[in-house]
Amino acid sequence: MINVDKKYDVIVVGGGHNGLVCATYLAKAGRKVLVLEANAALGGASATSEFSDQFSVSSCAHWLFQLNPEVASDMGLKGHGLELAARDLNTIALAEDGNHLTIGVNTLEGAGVTDEDRKAFAAFNKQMLKFSKLLSGAFNRRAPKLVEGNLTDRITLAKLGLGMKMLGKTDMSDLMRLALINIYDVMEENFENDLLKAAISLDSLLGSHMGPRSPNTVYGYLYRRMGDIYGFNGPAVVRGGMGAVGEALGNAAKTAGVDIEVSAAVSKINVDVDRATGVTLADGRVVDADMVVSNADPKTTFNKLVGLTNIETGVARRVKTIRMKGDAAKLHIALDGLPDFTGLTKDQMGQRLLIAPTMDSIELAFNACKYGEYSKAPAMDISIPTIHDPSLAPDGKHVMSVIVQFAPYELEGGWESHKDNFKNLIIERIADYAPNLKDKIIASELLTPADLEDRFHIHGGHWHHGEISLDQILTMRPFPGASQYGTSVDGLFLCSAGTHPGGGVMGLAGHNAAKEIIKRGKSA
Repeated sequence: MINVDKKYDVIVVGGGHNGLVCATYLAKAGRKVLVLEANAALGGASATSEFSDQFSVSSCAHWLFQLNPEVASDMGLKGHGLELAARDLNTIALAEDGNHLTIGVNTLEGAGVTDEDRKAFAAFNKQMLKFSKLLSGAFNRRAPKLVEGNLTDRITLAKLGLGMKMLGKTDMSDLMRLALINIYDVMEENFENDLLKAAISLDSLLGSHMGPRSPNTVYGYLYRRMGDIYGFNGPAVVRGGMGAVGEALGNAAKTAGVDIEVSAAVSKINVDVDRATGVTLADGRVVDADMVVSNADPKTTFNKLVGLTNIETGVARRVKTIRMKGDAAKLHIALDGLPDFTGLTKDQMGQRLLIAPTMDSIELAFNACKYGEYSKAPAMDISIPTIHDPSLAPDGKHVMSVIVQFAPYELEGGWESHKDNFKNLIIERIADYAPNLKDKIIASELLTPADLEDRFHIHGGHWHHGEISLDQILTMRPFPGASQYGTSVDGLFLCSAGTHPGGGVMGLAGHNAAKEIIKRGKSA
């Protein structure tokens, strides 16, 4: 247990991956840093949990595909135990008749895909990666303010402008056009194959309150493809589950001199005359510091930890209007053996599997969430990690991890009376593709968005701490006035996925926040 009388320069609230990254950079810069994590393990939503006896699973995020290489190198994650069991996996869009579509980095196979779609896919990828690379130039530094004459911001804006010009006239005009329409229309412009269109559409909105016809989904897709810029040619499976990311980051932080206490929930960020002075823990202990950095999402930070009475009315209004409705659930299944997916080999079952037959089926699934209902035919992202990492289950047994889109945070009638029905519905749907699945099930666990909120302390159970959309990125993330990690409360900074550049296990929000704090100096 920490010594509450020790004088800290910085307290980081929350030991998720961004909090640990931020803490490590600050400690390397000479700050005395304390990380307080409410849960018993570090990593936040990058977590591994045992959901049945000897069966463990990545309980929220289950793929690693966006980790920034600079952050990984600076943290020395390989030296601190991070190991990939598999990487650069294909995505397989499942078809009920077994004629599945396999999507590689630049290849398409199966599902009657035409040469025209193959050529169009290669051209589409080339253009999308150009756009993602342009965005990446603004991701590893603070978001530029548009109205101030700060040199750093001017340089960032100049680089973005030059990058757009270097795209060429055609690509530049396409970027401006595509940013304002939806992924549904873009898919219709480019491809014929329904499974391909649906798979790309699903990638544009996973974890968000959107459907393929929603504005901003093109940006969501470009954001997801950032992993390609960072060296991932498909999703990776982390050995030991995603919790191993948190463990490695925790080891890096401790090596840098960071003090860490787990099972230490913060109930309040203490504010005295508009300045953060430390925190009060749930057990009543008070720890003082010159600065507090919150890795909690912005709504939780201001609504619960700071308290709306301690911030200006205008700021409180902006906090209230941050859009973050969680629509993704997680299903975990302990299996007596591998199920037989029609048309798939064992190696193929170890790839990323999608159930999303058409864009219209995804849009219909989203329609249910608009009215507080769960979808009767949700889209799914399925991983069987034990094919690559047998340590997660007893010998010969397996686990299946399923991201289920769409399941609303606020379900009409509440989740308590509907949870089992929804879980059974999901299992029945997967069994359409793996007929003997139900015979293999030993145990199962469904985490609704409300469960994810409770377990990982994320408002609304929203994975990205706020929608990844044009009105909530760059200078608008999380809202104007808090877009460069500082807040209206002196000495209080933000570093979570709710800040620029956003969600995903990327590490750049923590990286950027630390660099900004260091730049502002000791009196920040």
